[in-house]
Amino acid sequence: MPYRSLEDCLLDLERNGQLIRIKEEVDPYLEMAAIHLRVHEAGGPALLFEKVKGSKFRAASNIFGTLERSEFIFRDTLKMVQQLIELKDDPVKAIKSPIKNFSTGLAALKALPKKDPATKPVLYEEIKISDIPQIRHWPMDGGAFVTLPQVYTEDMDKPGIMNANLGMYRIQLSGNNYEQNKEIGLHYQLHRGIGVHQSKANKKGLPLKVSVFVGGPPSHSVAAVMPLPEGISEMTFAGVLGARRFRYTYQDGFCISTDADFVITGEVYPNQNKPEGPFGDHLGYYSLKHDFPLMKVHKVYAKKNAIWPFTVVGRPPQEDTSFGKLIHKITGKALQQEIPGLKEVHAVDAAGVHPLLLAIGSERYTPYAQTRQPAEILTIANHILGTGQLSLAKFLFITADDENKLSTHNIEEYFNYFLQRIDLNRDIHFYTNTTIDTLDYSGINLNSGSKVVLAAYGPLIRELDNEVPAVFKNLQAFENAKLVMPGVIALQTKAFTNYEAAVKEMETLNVQCSMNNDQLKGIPLIVICDDAGFVSQQLNNFLWVTFTRCNPSHDMYGINSFTEKKHWGCRGPLVIDARIKPHHAPPVQKDTATEKYIDRLLKRAEVFIR
Repeated sequence: MPYRSLEDCLLDLERNGQLIRIKEEVDPYLEMAAIHLRVHEAGGPALLFEKVKGSKFRAASNIFGTLERSEFIFRDTLKMVQQLIELKDDPVKAIKSPIKNFSTGLAALKALPKKDPATKPVLYEEIKISDIPQIRHWPMDGGAFVTLPQVYTEDMDKPGIMNANLGMYRIQLSGNNYEQNKEIGLHYQLHRGIGVHQSKANKKGLPLKVSVFVGGPPSHSVAAVMPLPEGISEMTFAGVLGARRFRYTYQDGFCISTDADFVITGEVYPNQNKPEGPFGDHLGYYSLKHDFPLMKVHKVYAKKNAIWPFTVVGRPPQEDTSFGKLIHKITGKALQQEIPGLKEVHAVDAAGVHPLLLAIGSERYTPYAQTRQPAEILTIANHILGTGQLSLAKFLFITADDENKLSTHNIEEYFNYFLQRIDLNRDIHFYTNTTIDTLDYSGINLNSGSKVVLAAYGPLIRELDNEVPAVFKNLQAFENAKLVMPGVIALQTKAFTNYEAAVKEMETLNVQCSMNNDQLKGIPLIVICDDAGFVSQQLNNFLWVTFTRCNPSHDMYGINSFTEKKHWGCRGPLVIDARIKPHHAPPVQKDTATEKYIDRLLKRAEVFIR
């Protein structure tokens, strides 16, 4: 049976041993997030907080905490949705197998949103923003945030639900200089559909009407993060995934999801912004305070016995990792069919998703050529960087595997294959002065930085060292050399001060290594960092530090580097300066006092027993 509400889903999880109730009153200031983080890290169940300090409403988290739980929630529809996506990519299959695909066609009928009669009450009661659980996740957060919102807007030129956009954009409920209960912050990043809608409203000099849905059937939350092609309504996808048509009505000109637990309506006026943030984000750092659109609150609604869903983001992996895995499970090979020649792509969660993208393509352009080198994969790389949210990738590694044995999801094996083949003279391609992820502070300004494509293909050109070469043992100004993985060395040096000093420091390294370049043939990559022990301790540390703290155009160097006809390369190892820079956002850190309190709370097992 389809879930008619969030509570339906939570009760189903409880019956199947996948939810625990927390009966003791918990403070939304840091405590709820700390409990969530502990339980999620342990691979634990969903949580239902029955007593939230300062609010009459219950709250739930870790609902999508594992891929297995997400698959359980959508166990009756997941295969059908996959078939629908497959049929979209190859409709001839439906003609060839009409009986087999008959049920898929029936499922598609759930896609059409259902408008409730105007006489039906809009949810249960009208409330204020301050009545909502004011959950603050990290000590430096600027206030309380909505972390599982479904932000609904319509196209002014093509109004109506079928041309609407539903996205998961961060909402700040309190703090900074927002007027309590009257104003909230709306943060959205580049390449988001809401931006198109706001641009059209601004040109007309009119406010953009915004509805923020929170809760409702879990398919609604997934629809809000689903990377659907432009022109396909998220509400239709929610209907198919949830096997229940998306129900809605209008009140005061605002769209209302009548299955949601909460709805916040309001307007965003042209050129009216206020500082939003800081917020501990999914890269593992705080996104700092910047001006973002101001939403003037119209009305706030809650259903009877409403439950406030939330998640906690921070250094990955977190619950949003499971969202990514579920999306990958649903979409299958849809992206590969959109980009000819692409076999596989992996936005690496441990590196914060957008900072690092690994890809495998095909090389079919010159089968007659005796020398194998990147050709088609360069075309594929450009296509990737022009496609939706993939365009936010900062480091794109792409290769081709003629034997089809390589996987982007076996990261260490991928790097091993790649580093054995990359020609550092030829295979590095920079994109300077371009846009990057809003949450990535490695660049020169908000949304501004650089990208780099590393494209390697051909025969093995080096064996990778499995030990630290002797040359690294006696370097001046650089110390504590550690082997991260075959061919990759982490080197520690003093804290970064400025780029003028960094250039001199890298030249010092260059001089010392150039004298011993013959010892570095098996080391194609050196990472300069603040703590080599930390970087080499585990793969995820290397991925997080290296690719979130580097602006390619500014922080990549090379031993015996050169520029020839505007192409940059190096004849020795590639060097990435992954030290923390003064302009970087600080990493998120847990509150010590809260952690000690949670230690005591979790020791009382009865807290989790109904």
